[in-house]
Amino acid sequence: MNPYLKILRPNEALLMAIQVLIMAIVGHVFSIPFVLATLLVFLMAGAGNVINDVFDCKIDAVNKPDRPIPSGKITLKNARIYAGILYTISILISLVISYLINNFWFFVMIICSAVIIYAYSRYFKVMPLVGNIIVGGMIGFCIILGGFILLCTTKDWNIFKVSLYIGLFSAVLNVARELVKDMEDVRGDQACGARTFPILYGKKSSSVITIVLLAVAVGAHIILYTFGIFNIAYLIIFIIAAIMYIYSAYALAASKLEPAEATCTKVIKYLKIAMAFSLLAIISGSF
Repeated sequence: MNPYLKILRPNEALLMAIQVLIMAIVGHVFSIPFVLATLLVFLMAGAGNVINDVFDCKIDAVNKPDRPIPSGKITLKNARIYAGILYTISILISLVISYLINNFWFFVMIICSAVIIYAYSRYFKVMPLVGNIIVGGMIGFCIILGGFILLCTTKDWNIFKVSLYIGLFSAVLNVARELVKDMEDVRGDQACGARTFPILYGKKSSSVITIVLLAVAVGAHIILYTFGIFNIAYLIIFIIAAIMYIYSAYALAASKLEPAEATCTKVIKYLKIAMAFSLLAIISGSF
């Protein structure tokens, strides 16, 4: 894969971009602002990943030496320029969307998001749990962005409230995933003096919090169905996601709450698949 594409982590960026379209499907509204917002989120998520790799180059040299920067395929200078270009394009797109939906607050939200994404990599990532919450919150915010476009287009506050709920649910799941990623990266983080939650408070505490968050996520799935906006297909596909969430929690518990790096890698993989099924459940249940 081309290093300039790889550094974007296109799978993760695409997953975030798709979440914007979730609300287009739920609200049955497909328009140019949604298409542009999907592209915007993909580019901004990619820019965030590039900036993150810039600040994490020493840690990645230990944990992920094959990434473009530590492997020498992209220099730090070029990575910074690349991120700047991606941010600029994203902000310009947000201006167009603000014009199309006749709401300047969309542009303001994107500017604030860009600042938060940069500040996360520069300052907050090393702060235990705070960084995890920011990442989870930004991912959940992608769904809320879609809900905001719907609100400006349809003036339907009920659909916007649904986007807030789904966004919160997504944030909870991603905080759990970020905690597991921190447990996976303990070796490299310790070598570089990072102060992640697992390093300061141990894997056991991190595992307990993750299991609780996964339980909340499964419960949230069920509550969302009771809103009456999704059909039975949602519930059927949700069962698959629930099994994976439960298995992930079991894998952490089976390791006596002290998961090895390989166990964390496996849990992250299952959580990604489970999240994909969660999105599929919402999409299928909307028709």
